[in-house]
Amino acid sequence: MLLDDEIPGLTYLKMLCDQLPELDVIKAFDNPQTFISKLPETDFDLCILDIEMPSLNGLQVANLLKGKLIIFTTAYKEYAADAYDLDAVDYVRKPVQKDRLQQAVNKAMARYTSKEQPRDFVQLNSDKGKALLYFNQVGYIKTSDTDSRDKVAVFIDGSSTVLKNISFENLLKTLPVSQFCRISKREVVSMKIVNAYSYNEITTSMTTANGQPVKLALSESYRPDFIRFADPVL
Repeated sequence: MLLDDEIPGLTYLKMLCDQLPELDVIKAFDNPQTFISKLPETDFDLCILDIEMPSLNGLQVANLLKGKLIIFTTAYKEYAADAYDLDAVDYVRKPVQKDRLQQAVNKAMARYTSKEQPRDFVQLNSDKGKALLYFNQVGYIKTSDTDSRDKVAVFIDGSSTVLKNISFENLLKTLPVSQFCRISKREVVSMKIVNAYSYNEITTSMTTANGQPVKLALSESYRPDFIRFADPVL
């Protein structure tokens, strides 16, 4: 994404970006307010933006770009410290030269490729040694009937494994908060298996040995959090 309130400068910047094979310019804006209005509907990794602009300057705009890579372009060197305080990838002085822009883009690429990818599993102690628990395979996790210190991870395919000596509090710290919700003192459910729920019961997409849907208890103390999870607009 490109942002510069001066159209000749924006046109020139886009021309330079089009010459760099690493970049694909999605949109170019000459108005920061319009740029901000389009953020919710636009997916991008890097923003190259001017600092001196009317109504909102580039530093203010950058504060709204959480998690995005940023390269500032400006004719004013006094903003450099502020730019680096925002963890910008680079600060390129105008008039922008192609080789200097390439240098900044190389830095952005290095930072982009070094980003830690979210893990889709966690390693935990089980009754059979170290076990890899893949989040997308877990249906729900319950307290063991034989030892309350242990938990049983029940997988979507019906298999299970015993997780040794771990509390739900510590277990939840290892699970993606966007995927799992505690529903009682004894159970945590993956929201992907929730088909329906009533006041005190959750019907899942998993089935028992006789083909009936697996149902889990929804306790009163955990119901508000579950409902906010299941119906975020409420």
